Amino acid sequence: MTKPPPKLRPLPAFIFMTRWLQLPLYLGLILAQCVYVFHFWVELKDLIGAVLGNETALEHIFQAVAVPGAPLPAKLNETTIMLVVLGLIDVVMISNLLVMVIIGGYETFISRMNLDTHPDQPEWLSHVNASVLKTKLAMAIIGISSIHLLKTFINASVYDAKTLIAQTSIHAVFLLSALAISYTDRITTLTHNESH
Repeated sequence: MTKPPPKLRPLPAFIFMTRWLQLPLYLGLILAQCVYVFHFWVELKDLIGAVLGNETALEHIFQAVAVPGAPLPAKLNETTIMLVVLGLIDVVMISNLLVMVIIGGYETFISRMNLDTHPDQPEWLSHVNASVLKTKLAMAIIGISSIHLLKTFINASVYDAKTLIAQTSIHAVFLLSALAISYTDRITTLTHNESH
């Protein structure tokens, strides 16, 4: 029989209870994800409408992928479709990032969800902690940055060299940051394991 955990003194109990102040933040992120889902369906509906010849949907697609300084295409072409699909992938990746922050953050910083026996438990959640969450977030940000960089390179003729170099440099900084986070976590894990 397991004995109950020791009762906390009033001040530590109060301080520990303040972790629930983060709950509205996670609920707000859920609402933000609802906005992304709505945006995804609007863009997908317009893409399908444009393919089927709907002029209003086609105009919206052209405005969505328009780059300042570039002429609008006269018809739906492969580049336009690819830019819209990249935008949809971008929304999905940001949504994945939100799921990781909401579920992983709640599980790590607020309360256990006890999903161990649930058949739909995400694989990454079984070993989530603050370090794993940081690494996963860094990788998601790199994926999102890659899509934005690809969109820029598709329209490279419209951008000046300074903008292309700046976006590439920012992406490289994201990559280096993720490597630094992973390396630091690896050193911390190795040091922790050696001390036990």
